[in-house]
Amino acid sequence: MDSELDPHSALAMLHWQIDLGATEAIGDVPVNRFEAPKTLAQPVSAAAPARPASPAVADQVDPVGEARAAASAAKTLDALKEALARYDHCALKRGARNLVFADGQPDARLMIIGEAPGREEDMQAKPFVGAAGQLLDRMLAAIGMDRHASDVAQAVYITNVLPWRPPQNRTPNAEEIAMMRPFVQRHVDLADPEIVVLMGNISCEAGLGRQGITRLRGTWGEAYGKPCLPMLHPAYLLRNPAAKRETWTDLLELQARLEEQT
Repeated sequence: MDSELDPHSALAMLHWQIDLGATEAIGDVPVNRFEAPKTLAQPVSAAAPARPASPAVADQVDPVGEARAAASAAKTLDALKEALARYDHCALKRGARNLVFADGQPDARLMIIGEAPGREEDMQAKPFVGAAGQLLDRMLAAIGMDRHASDVAQAVYITNVLPWRPPQNRTPNAEEIAMMRPFVQRHVDLADPEIVVLMGNISCEAGLGRQGITRLRGTWGEAYGKPCLPMLHPAYLLRNPAAKRETWTDLLELQARLEEQT
């Protein structure tokens, strides 16, 4: 025996049909689409074409300029993190689970700037916590450094150029790097480390305006107003274990520079 559907059941069935892919509602009576319409639709006057936006309006939004203004307005690291969370011009934000800001001791003498979060970093909202991060921790331990150390002399502060994970871990593009560079500069200004390590190609692109990490590594330079040492990214070392010999040389150079500045 047929029973009349209540509104909640009818709505549930409608949602079920939509989920199955239904895009049109079919009536109870067949429709003869070859039959001439009984009434002709009244002609509708053509709408006036939309006027193109003037160049001044079209170019009104400047993502890099807005990033620079938002970053410079942040007076603390917490405020900088909030400014990044509010920044909506980087499309990577919409595909990421979390904002990955930093880890370690903000007062540390050494600041490491990586490239971008991976899957584990995106899930835990911390930089360098996956396989590459575990290797980084072992590298730092070899020269007496530790991101979890309470003593600032042995502590490390870690962040990335990009705070959001790129889809499929793709390489960040030049536009994304440009938008994030003012935030990284402000991050360094507020943390005020003695030395910055640029870890990987993207970090060198953002800090030095150059790529080619295998040529740049081990050579001191200046980035964000601080002495910087480019180094091979731990993810690269996992793929190319033979390069660990060069990285060990760079770690010893970093240790010596820190001891000189003590």
